[in-house]
Amino acid sequence: MGALKVGVIGLGDISTVYLNNLKNYPEVVELYGCACTSLEKARRKAGEFGFQKAYASGAELIADPEIDVVMNLTVPAFHYAYNLAALKAGKHVYSEKPLASTFAEGQEIMSLAREKGLYVGCAPDTFMGGRLQTYRSLLDSGRLGEIIGGTACMVCPGWEGVHPNPAFYYQKGAGPLMDMGPYYLTALLSLLGPVRRVSGMAGQARKERTVHTGPYTGRTIEVDPEVMTHVIANLEFQCGALISACFSFDVWDSEMPRMELYGTKACLTITEPDPCAGPNYFGGEVLLRDESTSRWLVSPRSEEQMQAPWEKIPVKHGHNSVLQSVNSRGIGLVDLALALREGRRNRASGDMALHVLEIMEGILTSAKEHRFAEMTTTFERPEPVPVDF
Repeated sequence: MGALKVGVIGLGDISTVYLNNLKNYPEVVELYGCACTSLEKARRKAGEFGFQKAYASGAELIADPEIDVVMNLTVPAFHYAYNLAALKAGKHVYSEKPLASTFAEGQEIMSLAREKGLYVGCAPDTFMGGRLQTYRSLLDSGRLGEIIGGTACMVCPGWEGVHPNPAFYYQKGAGPLMDMGPYYLTALLSLLGPVRRVSGMAGQARKERTVHTGPYTGRTIEVDPEVMTHVIANLEFQCGALISACFSFDVWDSEMPRMELYGTKACLTITEPDPCAGPNYFGGEVLLRDESTSRWLVSPRSEEQMQAPWEKIPVKHGHNSVLQSVNSRGIGLVDLALALREGRRNRASGDMALHVLEIMEGILTSAKEHRFAEMTTTFERPEPVPVDF
């Protein structure tokens, strides 16, 4: 089986990172064609990244029988339509997150994929990076003991201060939960497996936002009334772990850890000062405390003991960059191509993405209806990534 011919729909800001990275795997994936809302831009990108073809529309790209897999990098509102159309045309799909705007749409996508025997992959693939794979190896080795709980915290003031055209973040299918939640939830699912039930509370602090950078500086953005900009949640996993989470575009700054796991033998933390440097980064430090370093087991406690650092666990896996500009986005698609060759499941799977979608919708449903939301989907926890992947 040769390299999969990839057709890319959506050539916005994030596409450059994907395409620069995918060029490193020519024996696995071939950047065959691209399309966006502008044929001129598609032709420019084709020349820049070596695509053979540029298309006038996503529909035209999907119709080309030469293309094996469609990589959907459009904004969330278009994920469902293009993912479904690609599957109907007999193409495998790799989509930016979320898989769709609603759980029902996600179910339709995955039902069609199963019916046609096609693979679906979905971002994020950051859980395949060095830090979270080191988490996985510590968990699988028993170093952490039984995971009893943890936290996930992605809070910031919103993207209007850093993104040149941030309006879509406040439209259907986005908001902090749908935009950033998939990184944190996928990380947790890859480590702990499926969720049994969730509860949530949610609110919206402001009905309007002002763009602070780029060509639309000063423009006012209306926030969709249905898009909650501050969401807190509790997740009960089938393994018994209880995780509390917060996703917000209403917080000016925070010192909260981005993610922590609490085991009976040890705990792990992610504490980078960058408010977004959590599981949406491939790399970073792995910090651990256990009985030998716990500050709660020292009495009387000296100042030196109280300031003792966390143990740094060496990261042996690849894909451990801490820079967003040179990260490994797209290795989920590479893994999908290899999975097709090897006759196995791809790691950044559509089934896991559908479970993420049900969790997020369940949190919002719980917030609206003041009840627990029971999960109906499940998935198989992805296999660990080899150190030399």
